[in-house]
Amino acid sequence: MSALALVALLATACGSQVRGYIDDTYTLTNTSGDTATYSSRDPIGTTVASIVGKKAPAARKADGGNEYLRYDDDIVTVSAAAGGGSTIRVEDIDGNYRSGGFAYLGPGFTPGSPAGGSAGSGGSGSAK
Repeated sequence: MSALALVALLATACGSQVRGYIDDTYTLTNTSGDTATYSSRDPIGTTVASIVGKKAPAARKADGGNEYLRYDDDIVTVSAAAGGGSTIRVEDIDGNYRSGGFAYLGPGFTPGSPAGGSAGSGGSGSAK
């Protein structure tokens, strides 16, 4: 049973590599449920380059001055901080992402299947 526990621990550690890096590198300023907010003294571009250099995201998008990075387990949003530097928000992917909260960002940010939808029931205009 201990070997199984070790495998589960390693799988969890690999999945949250970006969250661990952010936690070790930046200053935690707030937590709420599965969401953590951090501060960086560096501007958005430098902060994003550091995060992406450590762990490449599955998808990346810039929108309205924010940078969005999608990982297997998390969505990372980097935005400008009021007093300079940047704010990093790490959200567990089970929340807003799975309910379509980031669908406006396009490919890579749209959930693979509609929440609560059934296969083959596309409405009008669903064909591409």
